[in-house]
Amino acid sequence: MRLTRLLIISVLLSTFFIACKSDDENERVQIPPRDQGEQAIADDEAIISYLKTHYYNKKDFDNPSESFDYKIRFDTISEENSDRTPLMESNLLSSEIVTRNEVDYTIYILKIREGVGAHPTFADSTFQNYKGELLNRTVFDNTVNPVWFDHPGTLTQDNPGIAVKGLTRALTQFGEASGFTVNADNTVSWSNDFGIGAVFVPSGLAYFASGTTTIPAYSPLIFSFQLYRVNEADHDGDGIPSYMEDIDGDGILSNDDSDGNTIPDYLDNDDDGDGSLTRDEIIINEDGSIEFPDTSGNGIPDYLDPDTF
Repeated sequence: MRLTRLLIISVLLSTFFIACKSDDENERVQIPPRDQGEQAIADDEAIISYLKTHYYNKKDFDNPSESFDYKIRFDTISEENSDRTPLMESNLLSSEIVTRNEVDYTIYILKIREGVGAHPTFADSTFQNYKGELLNRTVFDNTVNPVWFDHPGTLTQDNPGIAVKGLTRALTQFGEASGFTVNADNTVSWSNDFGIGAVFVPSGLAYFASGTTTIPAYSPLIFSFQLYRVNEADHDGDGIPSYMEDIDGDGILSNDDSDGNTIPDYLDNDDDGDGSLTRDEIIINEDGSIEFPDTSGNGIPDYLDPDTF
C-alpha cells in the first residue's frame, strides 16, 4: 500500500513539473513583434537586392509566341544569362510610398502593360489571375483560372494590410480588358489588351509577424497578375459606390461607421441610423452622378445627418 501511495505521489509531481515546464516553454516562444519601422527598412533592402539580381521574361513579351500565356516569370541572373536586364534597371519599374500606422512602406510596381479599360479603386472587385511567391521564388498561391477578388473583404482596421494591401494598391494603376468573347465551349477569350504587372510588397503590408503555413513571418511578397475585369462595388446597394464611403479617407472601409451601430457604412444601407434609407436621402442623376442634399444647411449631408430624414 505504501509503495502504491508513493507511486501516485511521484506521478502527480511529475505531471506538475511537466506542466510547469510546458508553461515556461510557451512563455519563452511568445516573442514580441519586431519594430515596424525597422522591419520596413530590412524588407526594402531585401526587395532591392532581389530586384538587382533577378529579371523577368521580357523576350517573351517582346516577341510573343502563339501559345504565350502573357504571364510574368522571374529568374536569377547568372553567368549563363548575364545579358539580361535586372528588374531594378527596367524602365517599367516604379516605386510608391504607402503609409500605414505612421510607417512609410515602399512598394515596387512592374507595369508590363497598363490595360485599356477602367481602373479599380481600393474598394472594388477585380477579376484576375495572379501568382504569389516569396523572394526565394517559393510559390504560395497561383490561380489556374481567373477569380473575383473583393478587395474590401481583405482589409480591417486592426490589420489593414492582410496579404493583399500592396496588391490592391498596385492594381489601381492598371486597367481591365476592353472586352471578351464567349467561345462555343462556353470558355471566355479576353481581348489582348488587359493589364499585366507585378508588385513587390514589404511584410508590413502583408502578414508581418503573423505568417501562415506557407508564408513565414516577416516575409516580403511578390504578386504577378493579369487584370481582366473591374466591378465598381456598392456592397450595401445604397447607391453610393463603396470607395465613396471611406469617410475619413484612410483607404480602409471597416473603420467608417457614421451611426456607431458596428456596421461600417459600406455595408450599412442606413448610414446615419435615422430610419430613412441612404438611397432615399441622396439623388442619383440619369448620367450616374450623385448629389448629396443638405436640407438643414448644417454642412452635413442628409444621409449622414440623423436629425434630417
